[in-house]
Amino acid sequence: MPFDHFDVIAPIYARVTYSSLNKMRELAALPVKGRLLDVGGGTGRVASAVRDLVDEVVVADVSMGMLRQTPRPALQPVCAFSEFLPFPSGSFERVILVDALHHVVHQPATADEMFRVLKPGGRIIIEEPDIRSFGVKLIALAEKLLLMRSHFLSPRQIADLFERATIHTEDSSAWVVVLKL
Repeated sequence: MPFDHFDVIAPIYARVTYSSLNKMRELAALPVKGRLLDVGGGTGRVASAVRDLVDEVVVADVSMGMLRQTPRPALQPVCAFSEFLPFPSGSFERVILVDALHHVVHQPATADEMFRVLKPGGRIIIEEPDIRSFGVKLIALAEKLLLMRSHFLSPRQIADLFERATIHTEDSSAWVVVLKL
């Protein structure tokens, strides 16, 4: 099994603040009644920030080291690959994926799974570093040198994983919003 960088950084990862909370609230149309799934949510740092805006939050991540840091019982941690989410179709009103799409092995399969578990009328919000910016290109290079197997997509490439998606950019971040009719 390859080295898990996230197991190593898990104890300090949750201390990183999430600065895009207002943008996440706006694009996800929070608060909302129902369940939110944080795919690749690691320690639950983003899920914790929106916990009071939904009825229930599930954090799905492949790293057990990260999930062990997830605050319980506020968040429900589930060990799962993003390409094979262990939830019935139409289980969640909101699905978020923050700063994690570039880490998944098969991005189209992840997009399909997130759409599958989303309820009709729901929203997917994907926040990723915008690879078109110089600073993010340096981060991508550093992750390659650390053998993190990262694969960054442009905002357009992320949006193209879905039938209907809108793109929002600000500074060096990009958000892709998907609505399920």
